[in-house]
Amino acid sequence: MVNHYRRALCAGIIALAFAGGAQASPDKPVIGVVVKIGGIPWFNAMEAGIKKKAAELGVRAFMVGPTSADPALQVRAVEDLIAQKVDVIGVVPNDAEVLEPVLERARVAGIKVITHESPKQKNADYDFELASSKGFGEAYGKRLVEALGGKGEYAVFVGSLTVPLHNAWADAANAYIKANAPGMTLVGDRYGVAENVDQSRSTALDLMRAHPDLKGFLAFGSQGPIGAARAVAEKRMNGKILVMGPFSPGQGRKLVHDGVLTGGYMWNPALAGEVFVTLGTMVAKGETIKDGTVVPGLGTVHPDGHNLIVDELVDLNKDTVDELAKTGL
Repeated sequence: MVNHYRRALCAGIIALAFAGGAQASPDKPVIGVVVKIGGIPWFNAMEAGIKKKAAELGVRAFMVGPTSADPALQVRAVEDLIAQKVDVIGVVPNDAEVLEPVLERARVAGIKVITHESPKQKNADYDFELASSKGFGEAYGKRLVEALGGKGEYAVFVGSLTVPLHNAWADAANAYIKANAPGMTLVGDRYGVAENVDQSRSTALDLMRAHPDLKGFLAFGSQGPIGAARAVAEKRMNGKILVMGPFSPGQGRKLVHDGVLTGGYMWNPALAGEVFVTLGTMVAKGETIKDGTVVPGLGTVHPDGHNLIVDELVDLNKDTVDELAKTGL
């Protein structure tokens, strides 16, 4: 796995060198973005956004996607980008704490650091979010309460137990449900499987066997809703067990129309890719992001410390999923 990862990482660096080397000029900063895992639709869309915006701005930007959602692989990727002397490192963390030391080394080396899906990330210059964690989680909690009539058992999936944003969403959803639907019961605590379709599917199957009265899954992580919905379809529980969560429309559209994936909310990962490049270019050129600054893709920002949070939610349902899928998401 590590060798495969190394080959994939080297391929990205070779492409960068072919484009002119890692040494940047003030006009053309080099931006490397490390995501959670490569090869899944969500991050494929993000990579498309990175490439699109880099071409528009005339800068050099690329994405590194490890072969598994392993925090150690992300650390290694950041270390390699530091060695390449890029101007900006972007990260979508699998484990915020594990990344803290290597991000500090990047900043000591004069590299700007931008994170996404990791509010309050330490050793980052900026973190941007396309949805507030509390609002996003509460929106799902409210939707599940309404769909289940305020009664029944439900389970929560997150990408991993160390992904800050997924767990913040889960906290907000659970708090809303506890306060507004005392007839609903959380099964277990939460399960860190939602970055892997197969693990989500098998965990959902196990939970359905162990809890015959289970009525819903909230899955935070783009592969979790897909895996849980496949498990529901496999057990022919369409309409009896609801599945909600953010997912790539192209990957989930059939499951939505089959009635096993209820839908949810998301933001556009391609837009997040564009923001990595836009914001990265701004900070690389020494621009200060302050209250009232306009950041294309984020709009007018009002920083909370180094956090830039806006609400750009898209509703995923049977009426919207086909059009959203046509965008390549």
